[in-house]
Amino acid sequence: EKTPPSRQGPPLRLAGGGAGILNFCANNYLGLSSHPEVIRAAVEALEKFGAGLSSVRFICGTQSIHKDLEEKIARFHQREDAILYASCFDANAGIFEALLTPEDAVLSDELNHASIIDGIRLCKANKYRYKHMDMQDLEAKLQDAQKHRLRLVATDGAFSMDGDIAPLREICQLAQKYDALVFIDECHATGFLGPNGRGTDELLGVMDKVTIINSTLGKALGGAAGGYTTGPKPLIDLLRQRSRPYLFSNSLPPAVVGCASKALDLLMESNAIAQSMAAKTQRFRSKMTAAGFTISGKDHPICPVMLGDARLAAVMAEDMLNRGIYVIGFSYPVVPKGKARIRVQISAVHSDEDIDHCVEAFTEVGRKHGALP
Repeated sequence: EKTPPSRQGPPLRLAGGGAGILNFCANNYLGLSSHPEVIRAAVEALEKFGAGLSSVRFICGTQSIHKDLEEKIARFHQREDAILYASCFDANAGIFEALLTPEDAVLSDELNHASIIDGIRLCKANKYRYKHMDMQDLEAKLQDAQKHRLRLVATDGAFSMDGDIAPLREICQLAQKYDALVFIDECHATGFLGPNGRGTDELLGVMDKVTIINSTLGKALGGAAGGYTTGPKPLIDLLRQRSRPYLFSNSLPPAVVGCASKALDLLMESNAIAQSMAAKTQRFRSKMTAAGFTISGKDHPICPVMLGDARLAAVMAEDMLNRGIYVIGFSYPVVPKGKARIRVQISAVHSDEDIDHCVEAFTEVGRKHGALP
């Protein structure tokens, strides 16, 4: 684990290393974690509301800023209500057990995030796992699940290891056909996918067909911490009464709430930041493909450079750092065996020159280690 003593951002300092490292491995998609207005909002919230509440929400841990942020999240996603958690991992841990009974069924994409998998393990519903983004397999599983009281299809909106986007139109069509609800985890979509950054459902035109959205405040929306569920008000009311991570965890620190609230303000005032992501992502993907690399996924700022060999991914990542580019190699058990890669993540605050420098470094290192001819 590297230990940067500087703020998060494209230019980064690493402990024991020099300045001028370009960071291409953070979830700081919109560059808001170091945005001056976001930082100022955190300071103001800290001074006004204190460091923390020393309590869970239902005792004395709810302040006006928590309710305001929940209202703002619901408005951003065009949903009825929202509920805050310490993280999206907690949101995913808290929803399935509260919502589903042994009479119900949950159908989960096989490559869903670990937090979705863990959340599903906690519930007593009948569990179905369908092949990754395979709609024929999902339909077969939905047909089999017709015997259950309620069916919930659970999927990541954007899959963080491969940079691919769930076929939500087709999922929603199947859900309508087989009377199922749709749940999506939008951690790697909120803030930058879709015309206004509202996520995968906006991108694919199904905002009115997705029932439940879980997402994070710890990536594009300020980069600090926190997660949430947004959806129908009766569901949110249920979670406030029965969701264990909500009931038994301290409320979010005011400074974190201030960060996220300001990040949402910036997004709702203008879609310019969100829209800037598409051109930067396309620039990196097209230049890397032209250089001879295989980039997984499509049109997402998560750009996995597929290498296959775990050792190759590790040594190339180390050599990239020596050339001033901070990226990380991923191999088993984080990804399947034989699918090692270096995951590059594009940010709105990367300049075209930053992106070109990253491609040039990859090309040099790839040739040195035989990943390119």
